[in-house]
Amino acid sequence: MKRKLLVALVLGIMVVPFLMDTATAKTLKLGSMGPLTGPYAADGNDIKNGVLCAIDVINDQGGVPGYDKIELFPQDTACDPKQAVASANKLINLEVVGVIGAYCSSSTIPASETLAEEDIIMITPASTNEKVTDRGLPYMFRMCGRDDDQAPAAVKFMKEALGAKTIFILDDKTTYSQGLADGVEKACKEMGLTVLGRDHVNQGDKDFSAILTMARDKNADVFYMSLQNHASGSLMAIQAKRMGLKSKIISQDAMFHPNFISVAKDAAEGVYVTYGYTDKTTDAYKAYEKRFSAKYGQIGAYGTYAYDAAIALMTAIKNAGSTDPAKVKAEMMKLDYDGASKHVKFRPNGDSGSSYVAFKIDGGDYKLYWTPEKGILK
Repeated sequence: MKRKLLVALVLGIMVVPFLMDTATAKTLKLGSMGPLTGPYAADGNDIKNGVLCAIDVINDQGGVPGYDKIELFPQDTACDPKQAVASANKLINLEVVGVIGAYCSSSTIPASETLAEEDIIMITPASTNEKVTDRGLPYMFRMCGRDDDQAPAAVKFMKEALGAKTIFILDDKTTYSQGLADGVEKACKEMGLTVLGRDHVNQGDKDFSAILTMARDKNADVFYMSLQNHASGSLMAIQAKRMGLKSKIISQDAMFHPNFISVAKDAAEGVYVTYGYTDKTTDAYKAYEKRFSAKYGQIGAYGTYAYDAAIALMTAIKNAGSTDPAKVKAEMMKLDYDGASKHVKFRPNGDSGSSYVAFKIDGGDYKLYWTPEKGILK
């Protein structure tokens, strides 16, 4: 713009009105990060669509004062740490004012450190590893829950609702799944459950016969399946059923996705899944559900958290009357309202908490089965 103005002045051209119109046409740039391709793509696209849904809502409310347009720049991390850092750098170059993402903790942690160098706010809707918000990064927020909340809730469910005394634990070596499995193992020791076995598979494995044979032979009360995504989980559930595994299968929030059931089909029946509680009877959720479903179809696990994260960010920007990160953060910390996924109020470290409950897959759907407060629901 400065170069154009200089040329105009040299040529003696009256361009002030044009320049004023151009200068006032401002775009609020947001970024999202998640796996848009590969085995985790369903979750990554849920995150992107949740943010787009939030932008629609804010636009319907009149947008963000001072901006003519809100634009999202979604980045594909493929759940790869190096690609996540590259995505973060791209968003920095695009001059986004905030980022919703990422999905895998192993992507969120390195990407957040890159964004932190430029004081860019990041809100993850999906990464539950404790380190995400425990490193002291001033502009790191989390809309979903934490592994150290989910793990003890899962073990409490196993012991009190299922009467489990023994467990076999499996993970796929990712930051998320292994960290959660570590938490479950720790909670088992604290609550008196005996760990009969602990083993690992690799991401991308298709044949789980060896590990399932070992689990079947151990015949634990519970087979804890901690995997990064529902694609691997559905395949493992199918093979477990085929091999006659008698243990009750319990998994975590990554399996709380309609694709897990649609792929695993009958093998998903009776599987238990822990996930942060969302009251779907609230006006906030119903309004979100109606809007999201009409445009993007079935709601996945993390679209709702992404929607709330984007609403929180844009609301804070509106309230601050600025995109200055310190001012936006100050407004983020003042938020206290009922979102679509849960009540939104951030703690000093950037977490917003979550109440973990257990669902049972019954009749091809996730049915709320147990809460820590009420026990098994009749």
